[in-house]
Amino acid sequence: MSGNAARVNAVHQITNREPLPSKPPISLEAIWAENVFDLSKMQARLPKAVFKSIKNTIVTGQKLDASVADAVATAMKDWAMSKGALYYAHVFYPMTNVTAEKHDGFISVQGDGKVISEFSGKVLVQGEPDGSSFPNGGIRDTFEARGYTGWDVTSPAYIMETDNGSTLCIPTVFVSWTGEALDKKVPLLRSIAAMDKAARKVLTLLGNTEVSQVNSSCGAEQEYFLVDANFAAQRPDLLLAGRTLFGRPSAKGQEFDDHYFGAIPERVQVFMQDVEETLYKLGIPAKTRHNEVAPGQFEIAPFFEAANVASDHQQLIMTVLKQTAKKHGFMCLLHEKPFAGINGSGKHVNWSVGNATQGNLLDPGDSPHDNAQFLVFCGAVIRGVHKYGPLMRAAIATASNDHRLGANEAPPAIMSVYLGTQLEEVFEQIKTGTVTESKQKGIMDLGVDVLPYLTKDAGDRNRTSPFAFTGNRFEFRAVGASQSVSGPLIVLNTILADSLDWIGNRLESELAKGLDLNTAILTVLKEVMEEHGNVIFGGNGYSEEWHREAVEKRGLANLPTTADALPVLKEEYIEDLFKKTGVLTPVELESRFEVYAEQYILSIEVEAKLAVSIAKTIIYPAAVEYLAKLSGTIASLSGLGIDFEKESARKIAELTSSLVGAATQLSEALEHESSDTVEHLQYCAKTLRPLMDNVRTYADALEAEVADSFWPLPTYQEMLFIK
Repeated sequence: MSGNAARVNAVHQITNREPLPSKPPISLEAIWAENVFDLSKMQARLPKAVFKSIKNTIVTGQKLDASVADAVATAMKDWAMSKGALYYAHVFYPMTNVTAEKHDGFISVQGDGKVISEFSGKVLVQGEPDGSSFPNGGIRDTFEARGYTGWDVTSPAYIMETDNGSTLCIPTVFVSWTGEALDKKVPLLRSIAAMDKAARKVLTLLGNTEVSQVNSSCGAEQEYFLVDANFAAQRPDLLLAGRTLFGRPSAKGQEFDDHYFGAIPERVQVFMQDVEETLYKLGIPAKTRHNEVAPGQFEIAPFFEAANVASDHQQLIMTVLKQTAKKHGFMCLLHEKPFAGINGSGKHVNWSVGNATQGNLLDPGDSPHDNAQFLVFCGAVIRGVHKYGPLMRAAIATASNDHRLGANEAPPAIMSVYLGTQLEEVFEQIKTGTVTESKQKGIMDLGVDVLPYLTKDAGDRNRTSPFAFTGNRFEFRAVGASQSVSGPLIVLNTILADSLDWIGNRLESELAKGLDLNTAILTVLKEVMEEHGNVIFGGNGYSEEWHREAVEKRGLANLPTTADALPVLKEEYIEDLFKKTGVLTPVELESRFEVYAEQYILSIEVEAKLAVSIAKTIIYPAAVEYLAKLSGTIASLSGLGIDFEKESARKIAELTSSLVGAATQLSEALEHESSDTVEHLQYCAKTLRPLMDNVRTYADALEAEVADSFWPLPTYQEMLFIK
């Protein structure tokens, strides 16, 4: 089947698809966390002393007692086998934004040839996947294969159910034989520990006598596209690159804003309900679902959770979305920009910090000007973003995220802080040295008696800000949809730890001079505003005026591409930051630069090869076939004395020739070799990407000229609007 015939068949398959049988209503309480080996299940299955030890480690962060591992392993195995699991998997998170799993069976062969189920504490605590086959940035050579997984007791084990069976999944860290972190979990846990240490010091200086462990929390809003699998199967670019390298915009896109928060299509809602049921069984608190701005785009968002668990759950959400989509005949696209001309997908990371004794440390309360504790922590965030904004940009740098940053759908690549009218006024007062008041919330009367009065917040929201305060948390809006949230969380925790450490030291210095606490706080925060207040911006982040002002007047970095951003990881001040906080060693930081640079280069080169292949082997033959048909018709009519319009044929011939020429130029450019990573990054960004865009220009122009019955690729109109 070729040309339009395959597309017609796909439309037929989709429009005549039998819906999946409906499920009976479920009780949320009945299924909640039923597939999670959580504290309640541990308490029911573990000896009291063992349970108490494990609970203390999970709740208070005390060191894990290795002697309890055997008891936990036995209970975990018995529970998993009662759920139908015969295998377990150490689940870890290499430096690739994906999840990795090493599966083993509970089976143990005995001397008499019989088998028993067995799972020891030693096996629970430590596994051994290949440490050199995953990207490691030179930490491990190919011949040096040993790597270890280590049990993370703070993230609960769970059962992953599939049509092929159930598996006990155990979240773990992944390190090399030489001890360096090869994953995203170890640095995240270290960043939490560094932030906790610095935060406790500051809270004690603020007069708190009882200070419990401080943790960061995360709630990530996941955007995604759904495309019918029949269409996706005919798009090599979607299958291999996750985005359409070619495709003429549909006559109708998102201009009417009719998809945003519109009625969810029935087939999509059934998919969503299936996803949510799976997530609830896994103890993931999915809360929000809705249509997003672009046609075919949707969103799911959970409640806030502790950062480490939230990060693991985010990876699970992406896995469940993809797996469930297949069951419903969809392909779930997490690429940041799968379709040109309409909004792409982000993953807004809502981040806050707090503990059991002081609560949410980023909650301003009703009178933020009187809330010294909040002002100190908010001031620390302001300092951190200003001082380490380029690092934040590097944390969200991927080939796919480059497509959306700075467009009118995502924040710019310039890192700034939006506080809202209320807090911006308070911090301006701090800069003058006197804090007297803060704008209060208002009441909105809609003028209709049957409608209630609405509370009006003291400040608006700003969708153009990459890092915006939204009531009691900051929202990192620039994170990409396909990314692990670990990287951004590591950076946010680390820069906060550094700023809190600096503030703690400055407070101690001012208090030692004999200043009272409030005066010392105001003195330190005034210094923060004088040195770092330039990062606060409440205007239109999309405007050209802001871009000029940010760079020329405020000295903020504008790093538009990943090639510009990743070299920040090689800067001495960034190495010093991670080294002094204990989050990453210089070797580990260097490895991350190498891995992320390699991922960017490989992504661009794969897309470039695909562009050449699709242009020459799919689009070119279709164009030539149609041109031959059209030319033959024109010649026949001419033989009959009918002077038929020839301009269309000439235009198609010219576009086809230009397409082949552009594809050949791109193919030749792919032969470029470079031994310098930074130069190679720039070559991909400044040479290969523009050449790919050039090929696309001619391909998309041809789509507008070639008869629909000859066009071989599913169109934007079909993929976005037929569900």
